[in-house]
Amino acid sequence: MTERTELQKDEERPLLSHLAELAIRLRRAFITLFVAFIIFFAFGYTTISVSGHVVPIIYPNLFHSFSDELMLFFIHHELPPQLKLLNLNPFDPLYASAYVSFYMSIFISLPIFLKEFWGFVSPGLYEHEKRLIKYTITPAILLFAAGSLFAYFIIVPLMMKFVVLYTTALGVEPTLSLRAFVSTVVSLMMVTGIAFEYPLVMASLTYIKVVKADSWKKNWRWGVMGAFIIAWIISPGTTGGVIETTIGVILSVLYFVGVVSAKIIEKRSFRNTKI
Repeated sequence: MTERTELQKDEERPLLSHLAELAIRLRRAFITLFVAFIIFFAFGYTTISVSGHVVPIIYPNLFHSFSDELMLFFIHHELPPQLKLLNLNPFDPLYASAYVSFYMSIFISLPIFLKEFWGFVSPGLYEHEKRLIKYTITPAILLFAAGSLFAYFIIVPLMMKFVVLYTTALGVEPTLSLRAFVSTVVSLMMVTGIAFEYPLVMASLTYIKVVKADSWKKNWRWGVMGAFIIAWIISPGTTGGVIETTIGVILSVLYFVGVVSAKIIEKRSFRNTKI
């Protein structure tokens, strides 16, 4: 009985130590996220002249913070001149600033999250699993950035123009609340960025031998249907199917990119195994 109890304690100690390590790493990552959020939300920047040199400094400024500057950028570049912004609730500007600050802090703290995640899982991974994570980090960031830029330059302007045309046709003055505008821009950039990870997920599943490359090719109809389902979920649904179709076509193209990538990865892994 005593030996069994000692074995149970020995088995519990590694689990508790892993949980403690995970808690420490998550705390570091979330502290970084929190600090970045506070800086973007409540701090701005200015310049001072020191010995003839211009030096930028950061100082507390809730009314002209980094997030406020980005909101002004959104307003001047994404909002059509005919569409007027309204402040419907007293705290809408603060909510909008919080949305932008959270989005920016995610970008800033993402390397810390990845570093802590890698430090936690890498000791228990095989070499091919480590290679998979290393090879997917850069494409994942690039695809997310491409999706966010696609939303910013294509989806949001198209949606705003449709709103103006439709409300004008109805004889209604085109207006939009500040909170709705900022949250729409930020959420579309974030969700579309995640959706653009489509081919990377496919290639990763083939790399770990969960799905064969031929399976992706044979079931391309399901892949295209899935692309349009994702487009229907993430689209704002205000343009009568124009945005949904545009996103669906782009994701369908990305699906076939994933098919080609999976085929290349499968051939390379077969050659390595053969050697």
